[in-house]
Amino acid sequence: MSEAIVAAEVPGATVPGVSGARQFWRRLRAQRAAMVAVGVVALLVLVALAAPLLTAIEGQDPTTYHPSLIDSARGGVPIGSFGGVSGDHWLGVEPQTGRDLFARLAYGARVSLGVALAATVIQVVVGVVMGVGAALGSGWVDQLLSRITDIFVAMPLMIMSLALLAIVPSSFPRTVLVTLVIGFIAWGSIAKIVRAQTLTLKGLDYVSAARLSGWGTWRIARRELLPGLAAPVITYAAILMPVNISVEAALSFLGVGVKPPTPSWGQMLTSADVWYQAAPQYLLLPAGALFVTVLALTVLGDGVRTALDPRAASRLSVGTGRKREARAGKEETS
Repeated sequence: MSEAIVAAEVPGATVPGVSGARQFWRRLRAQRAAMVAVGVVALLVLVALAAPLLTAIEGQDPTTYHPSLIDSARGGVPIGSFGGVSGDHWLGVEPQTGRDLFARLAYGARVSLGVALAATVIQVVVGVVMGVGAALGSGWVDQLLSRITDIFVAMPLMIMSLALLAIVPSSFPRTVLVTLVIGFIAWGSIAKIVRAQTLTLKGLDYVSAARLSGWGTWRIARRELLPGLAAPVITYAAILMPVNISVEAALSFLGVGVKPPTPSWGQMLTSADVWYQAAPQYLLLPAGALFVTVLALTVLGDGVRTALDPRAASRLSVGTGRKREARAGKEETS
């Protein structure tokens, strides 16, 4: 019953369920850029998941040194054209070490995407709990949680991450540590968004009806408020993913993130900055992978926002219709 009230009160809203998912997918498919981004992200995820299989097909791994493939007389430059590209090494080898670049890029995708996804999940969970708790709590609870959220919003992510990662013992798994640091520091913005949206939803009739029916606070939150928070939370999570990938790469580039021999795109850039003239592919490959990944996730996040916002989709349809009418009018006059 409450879902029907939502559909009646919010223009263009759809009842959650199979029909809503189909409508979301239809709106997303209407955006060509978003669908290209979906394909790119799917390909990157496939490469990350299938990294052991792909490197096994190539016959290489990301940690084995190949000193015979580098020219020690020239300072460790790969032997051969294009950085040592061959049938055994599809993208060439790393300067000084001779490690296979394709294997390190594939396994680096696992680290970059895995850390970004896990950190985003932590941010969403903590942000939703804090935001809903602040909106539904009493006055002092709201003030306390809101002030804590403000502290984390004002906290500089990179500086705090650098400080925490520098003091934690090296024996702690670095990938897990980077994920926890990013996740538990950068949740403040999503908490503020969730709190504001929850306060708006609290004033709707279907929430008041549930309260008058005797439902408890947390049952109302679970059954009535969380479905209404799905769209803004999913949208913001899609925006957080490319940000977290950039943060992980920056931390690894600065030497406090993922440590060797575990491959990471940011870590590869750290050692590639002195080889951009002698072996430019060593710099261009991880930089290009980061650029394409962040761009694809950013475009996908914008597409998800448009698909989940009926008003944005409506404006898009109206604008397209006007363009078609104007085009048809020009054809008639000509």
